[in-house]
This record gives sequence, C-alpha cells and structure tokens, in this order.
Amino acid sequence: MQIPEGKKIYFASDNHLGAPTAEASRPREKKFVAWLDTIKQDAAAIFLLGDMFDFWIEFKTVVPKGFTRTLGKLAEISDSGIPIYYFVGNHDLWMNGYFEEELNIPVYHKPKEFTFNNKTFFIGHGDGLGPGDKGYKRMKKVFTNPFCQWLFRWLHPDLGVRLAQHLSVKNKLISGDDDAKFLGEDNEWLVQYCKRKLEDKHRDFFVFGHRHLPLNIDLNENSKYINLGDWIQYYTYGVFDGETMALKEY
Repeated sequence: MQIPEGKKIYFASDNHLGAPTAEASRPREKKFVAWLDTIKQDAAAIFLLGDMFDFWIEFKTVVPKGFTRTLGKLAEISDSGIPIYYFVGNHDLWMNGYFEEELNIPVYHKPKEFTFNNKTFFIGHGDGLGPGDKGYKRMKKVFTNPFCQWLFRWLHPDLGVRLAQHLSVKNKLISGDDDAKFLGEDNEWLVQYCKRKLEDKHRDFFVFGHRHLPLNIDLNENSKYINLGDWIQYYTYGVFDGETMALKEY
C-alpha cells in the first residue's frame, strides 16, 4: 500500500474500557473519541491493536452494552472510507463477526504483516508471544477452545458477562499487566520474539500492544520494536508518516 501524500497511519491499543467500572472509564473513552476525531483528518488507515474493551464477548444475538461513543465514532470513520483494522487482545478474544458486519472492520486473531511505502510492518496485540508467560498461554488455550466457548455461551448473558468482567478486572494472569515496567531487553518476551522473527525475514517495524508501556527499541540497524503503551496511564499512540514511525502522546 502506498500512503497518499500528507496522509498517515495511526496505531493505538489497550484502552480497557470498562475497567475498573464503566463510569470510571468514561473520561478515558471521551478522550479516545476526541483523538479519533482529530486523526480522521489525515488518516490513511487506523490500526487498533486489541484490548479496547476490558471485556468483550459476542453471543449469537447479544454483545456487551456500553461504549456507544467509541463504536459510533469507529462506524463514522469506517463509513467515510478510512480503513480500520482490529487485532484481538487477551481481553477481547471472543470477537466473532460483529465488527465485520456492523462496522466493516476486519478482525485478526493472529499477528499479520503489512507493507506501507515499501516498509514492512509486523503487527499484533502481543499476548502469548515469545518465551515464558506459560501460565497465560495455558489459560489462552482454554479461552480459545471452541468447546469451552460453546459452554460459556450457554450462560445467560447477564450472568456470563458479569462473571467475565469480574475476572477480567481482578485476575492479573488474564490482564497480563501486573508488572508494567521495563524489564530489560533480555527479559522482554516481545523483544526476544521480534529478534527471532528477524532470523527468518527482515521487517522494518514490529508494532505491538499488551505491555502497557510505550517502548521504541532498536532491534538492529534497520528494525525497530514499538510498543504502543496504553490509554489508561500514558495515552500514547503510534504514527507512521510514510517514512518514519514515532510514538506520541495525546
């Protein structure tokens, strides 16, 4: 994809709308919607890298209520012709067609490679990648198991959503953000994952969320790992202007 002159590609992740409560996260939602309103002026595309909601599940005819401002703004931007791409995170694993059907937003469950202006991007949420994190990886297998999902959907939505929201807020193994501090390159699992991927193929930028830390790390002379931070503490986002990728704060 060639980015038109004067246009940019934007990246954001980890809003966790709903945590710790819907009311408490309302100011953060309004700030995110204001940011979307700002960037739609020059956005060639928008990438949302997961955990926009602290919990999301789709029953056959039901989705969690709330955050209409966010969904409405995404619908407006998508309808205007600006492509939006969504990568599920560890808090919104159970997306199953709603974004595609209602918002015309493709949803990805695994990292995916894109090329913009001859620059290659490897993009994903970042959960369960690299060495370590074995407890979460085991839990993710349960959450993504079709039979387990089928069992959960037999719960009444009021019960199922309330239970899952409680676990999402309280369980740090699910959240994956109980030590949101830089651990050093040798101990950052996503850094190690990116370096291993470079052994097979060059990529210019690896862009992830999940860690809740804004990071911009040189993997070698030609490749960077960028973590987008979050919209809880940092309010940071990534922007690619056709040549360079930068982290900025709103």
